[in-house]
Amino acid sequence: MAASTSLLLLLLLLSQPWAGASAETHAVVCAGTACYTAHWGKLSAPEAQLHCSKNGGNLATVRTEEEAQHIQRALAQLLEPGMPLATRVGKFWIGLQREKGKCLDPSLPLKGFSWVGGGEDTPYANWHKEPRSSCISRRCVSLMLDLSLLPLTSRLPKWSEGPCGSPGSPGSNIKGFVCKFSFKGMCRPLALGGPGQVNYTTPFQATSSSLEAVPFASVANVACGDGEKSEQYFFLCKEKAIDVFDWSSSGPLCISPEYGCNFNNGGCQQDCFEGGDGSFRCGCRPGFRLLDDLVTCTSRNPCSSSPCGRVATCIPGPLGKNYTCLCPQGYQLDSTQQDCVDVDECQDFPCAQECINTPGGFHCQCWVGYEASGPGERACQDVDECETGHSPCTQGCANTNGSFYCFCKDGYVLSGEDGTQCQDVDECEGNEGGLCESLCFNLQGSFRCGCQPGWELAPDGVSCIMGPTSPGQLAGPLQGENTGTREGRIMSSATMSSPTGDPKDTSKVALTMRKSSLPPNASITPAPSNTLTPSRSPGIWIEPSNLHSTTTTSHEESTGEDLMVHQRDDGTDGQKLLLFYILGAVVAILLLLALALGLLVYRKRRAKREEEKKPQSAAHSYSWVPERAEGRAMENHYSLTPGTDC
Repeated sequence: MAASTSLLLLLLLLSQPWAGASAETHAVVCAGTACYTAHWGKLSAPEAQLHCSKNGGNLATVRTEEEAQHIQRALAQLLEPGMPLATRVGKFWIGLQREKGKCLDPSLPLKGFSWVGGGEDTPYANWHKEPRSSCISRRCVSLMLDLSLLPLTSRLPKWSEGPCGSPGSPGSNIKGFVCKFSFKGMCRPLALGGPGQVNYTTPFQATSSSLEAVPFASVANVACGDGEKSEQYFFLCKEKAIDVFDWSSSGPLCISPEYGCNFNNGGCQQDCFEGGDGSFRCGCRPGFRLLDDLVTCTSRNPCSSSPCGRVATCIPGPLGKNYTCLCPQGYQLDSTQQDCVDVDECQDFPCAQECINTPGGFHCQCWVGYEASGPGERACQDVDECETGHSPCTQGCANTNGSFYCFCKDGYVLSGEDGTQCQDVDECEGNEGGLCESLCFNLQGSFRCGCQPGWELAPDGVSCIMGPTSPGQLAGPLQGENTGTREGRIMSSATMSSPTGDPKDTSKVALTMRKSSLPPNASITPAPSNTLTPSRSPGIWIEPSNLHSTTTTSHEESTGEDLMVHQRDDGTDGQKLLLFYILGAVVAILLLLALALGLLVYRKRRAKREEEKKPQSAAHSYSWVPERAEGRAMENHYSLTPGTDC
């Protein structure tokens, strides 16, 4: 039965197309659940990936420093001492690439690159220099090696990125590539109890006689003895139980009574015990037990080899034959049931606003404008930015949920980059300034209307009416202003005669107007010019926010018979003054007509005199000669005497 099984395995091995063929120069290192192979070959990155994928793998990933050390060992095997070198620096492709159109991300360890085999961004990186930020072409990463120096674990190769190359043009200094093959488990190397040799053939077509761990489904070719008496055996690494991988054999291989325990400790892992007849058997030290292969020892405490991950805790089972891995709070077992992964508690929305997951826990955070309240900072309450003494606004502040906004009083608008300041609105420059008929005074937060000298503000606070003063008295500052303090009175008087012309009936009318105080920086803007017509009562200032008028009257004593009149009937005076202006205009027009008529008469007379002085024509210098007798005329037809008529 054993012979038929060996024959079947041999036929299976020989039937594979790669069996017995000479593969290209390569080196292999297996550890954990993966094997790494380093290859010579000037290939582009896509060609190297195709070579790895044909054998069931990918270009190697370097996710951790431990993985980088495994690759370093494979490269050390590949670079044999004394090998002739054409160049000093060599590069070997790994499975880190960035596709066309994807740009550099300096905030990430991988800078926007991703592993060919998939997976999330990893924290480990070993860049030679900052990658280029070009997004217009595909970029690939290689390991830089100084080929003149033997690779050391303390000097891990740097990462260099560049173009991925093309067939026939792999790239600058590209010498080879590194592949990675993952497996569900590994078998221990076979131990020989006598002379012999073991060669392992892996599923990814790599052969080696010195593997520290042999991947699942590998075939071991064991040749026992030396010379003509050698015998060959074939064994397969298979899964005997869940996560238990071992060879299809038991007991030491190639044992010889001639050597006993003296050759390789009889193939035993710990103790070798010889019998009296040249036989021997394997044993284990105290605290260990012998496994079913009768060669390997394992601790009676299954947790002694730390089978669980770094975070997990190993709990031995009954009889020391199994164990269980437990995870601390905030973690859970992964798919292997031997290591722990973090639990994302934020998926259950434990926080009122924002949840930030951390390894083994989480913490809550409030949005801007809120502050934590309650136990564990899981609740958030609004921050009152408008609280007295802390308001950022210069005038009004309104608090909202998570924020606030500023507002200004009437006559102001928000200003500043942050919208917290208030600036006065110049109403005299806008539409509101057009309400004033004459002058507009801008104030902080408001405005007032005014009139030119000789005019008064009407009760509506907008229009102007004719004042009581005579034209000779219209000189001076603008109405409502004086040369003294900003709060004062302006007196203007006019003499009014009685209809009878009696001097004693003549009275003085004194008009008193109170001037509103204006700030020093108040601006005065003339309103659009309109025809000012007399209206009703004078002396009124108005604010747009509350249209109210103020009229101030006061009694002034005098020693004469002058009478101070506080209010008057401006209708009669206004009509008289208007009539005076109309009559003056008519007289001026008549004077202009008389002047024009006189000028016309003058020009006509002057033209007549010039006509009389003009010289007469040439015909006027001749005169008719008296008639003579015809006979006499004939006699004197020709006259020889000078000076006579011809």
